[in-house]
Amino acid sequence: MKVSVLASGSKGNVSYLETEKTKILVDVGMNCLYIETKLKKLGINPKDIDAIVLTHTHVDHINGLRVFYKKYKPKVYLTDKMLKDICEIDNYELIEDDFSINDLKVEVIKTSHDASDSNGYIFSSDSKSVVYITDTGYINKRYSKKLENKNVYIIESNHDVEMLQNGKYPYHLKQRILSDSGHLSNDMTSKYLLSYIGSNTKDIILIHLSHENNTKELAYDTLKNTLKNKMPNVLVSEQNDNTEMIEI
Repeated sequence: MKVSVLASGSKGNVSYLETEKTKILVDVGMNCLYIETKLKKLGINPKDIDAIVLTHTHVDHINGLRVFYKKYKPKVYLTDKMLKDICEIDNYELIEDDFSINDLKVEVIKTSHDASDSNGYIFSSDSKSVVYITDTGYINKRYSKKLENKNVYIIESNHDVEMLQNGKYPYHLKQRILSDSGHLSNDMTSKYLLSYIGSNTKDIILIHLSHENNTKELAYDTLKNTLKNKMPNVLVSEQNDNTEMIEI
C-alpha cells in the first residue's frame, strides 16, 4: 500500500491511497486542477483513480467533487445521507457496512461531527493497514480494539485548546469546535494514538490542522511529549502541498 495526503486544512482536504490493484481518493476538498497537479507530481494519472471515498460532505471535503467526477467518473462511496447533500452523480455505491474496492478492504468507523453523516475508515490490503480519521469530536471506545496496532494512522490534530480559547473566534464557534461533534485537539489525538499504536506502527500523519488555532510545531511537539520513546515517523500535513508518498 502507498498513501499521500495531498492537502489538509480548513480550506480543503484530499488524500491518495493505492494498493496493487486499486487507486482511490479520500475526499475531494480541493479544486480539480489542484488534485490533478498533485497526483501528477506523484506520478499518478488522474484517469486511473478507481474511486472516491467520502468522510462527510462539508465543503472543505467535497469542493472539487463535481468537476473531478464529471471529468473522470470514478465510483463514489458514500452514505445515503451524504448522497442527499451533494451534486448529482450516477456512479456511486452506498456505504451501509464494511465494504471492498477490488483488493482494498474498508472498515467503517462512525465519527461524531456536525454533518448529516460522517465516517472514518480503516483501509487494509495484503496484511497492511491505514487508519483515516478526521473531523470528529471524539472516537468511540467501541472501536478501540479495531484501531490498535495499525501500520499508518492518518488522523486529525485540529487545534491547540489554549490557542483556540484565547483566539479571535466567536464564543459559539469555539464551543462548536470543542464539542463532541467538533474536532480533535492536539492533546486528544495524542492520547488516542498512545493507546492505539503498537509494534506494527511505522507512520503517523497529522491532518486538518487549524490555520488560526494550531501550528505544525505545536501539533508535533504535543504528540512527541505524549508518545515519548514510542514515537514513530511523524509527518504533519499542509494545506497547499502534499506529503511524501509513504509505502507500507
